[in-house]
Amino acid sequence: MSVAEPRRIVIFRHAKADWPQVTDHERPLAERGRMDAAEAGRRLADTAIPFDLALCSTAVRTRETWKLAVHEFQHRPKTVYEERIYEASPGELIAVLNETPDDVQNLLLIGHNPGAQGLAEVLAGSAEGDARDRMNRRGFPAAAFAVLTFSGTWKTLEPGVATLVDYWAPSE
Repeated sequence: MSVAEPRRIVIFRHAKADWPQVTDHERPLAERGRMDAAEAGRRLADTAIPFDLALCSTAVRTRETWKLAVHEFQHRPKTVYEERIYEASPGELIAVLNETPDDVQNLLLIGHNPGAQGLAEVLAGSAEGDARDRMNRRGFPAAAFAVLTFSGTWKTLEPGVATLVDYWAPSE
């Protein structure tokens, strides 16, 4: 694999969570969230991106979202549950992504808002296009995902270096 080949990052927000009397970290998915997570998994599988690695927040709702989504994939990527993704800012998420090994070409990050949307916006910079228009209109609702590409190593990932090439949200 050459670093000249564009790398792909998919930023995937967890599906709709329920609000039982538990800590925020322990909140499970709502029924609608379970349906949307599976649908997002089908949509991610339709992209045919061969994911090498999935980085998932340790929160219950992100782990449940990933379990339901990855069930739709033909190939399950290596999954790392990363506690630093929970409540992370876009800058903190970039720092986590900068640690990705160079043999990873396509990465999926399963996280939370406002960090997920902020990360997609910061990486894409001032780019325009259909995917950006849809993301600007819809925001980054539960179970939404953005697909970005960039060239270079993971250590060089920084604001504005990526291109937003696709966006999906439930009811898109």
